[in-house]
Amino acid sequence: MAVDSLALVQGTVNVLILKALTQGPMHGYGISKWIHDESTGALAVEDAALYQALHRLERKGLIESEWGVSDANRKAKFYTLTREGRKYLQAEVAALRRYMDALFKILQPA
Repeated sequence: MAVDSLALVQGTVNVLILKALTQGPMHGYGISKWIHDESTGALAVEDAALYQALHRLERKGLIESEWGVSDANRKAKFYTLTREGRKYLQAEVAALRRYMDALFKILQPA
């Protein structure tokens, strides 16, 4: 069975959202589109997972939100990265790098 996009490893959605927000304030659709575009279509975040993660990150103080108007002239909630969010992102990226290095070390041909 062919898969259009790769399944995201648990926990990476938060990191991808935070990374997207390093580009500046974005609404949910903009975050989803950024992830899709930056991965050249390989990664996609389901709407439900995206909005659950956004609410979770906001409760943790890693992002903030405010209402605004989108490019399509619609009311939208725009998210921004907090100072705590930047620190969290740096730590999580470092942890993911260590994990991926270990994984690829194991997966190398013998």
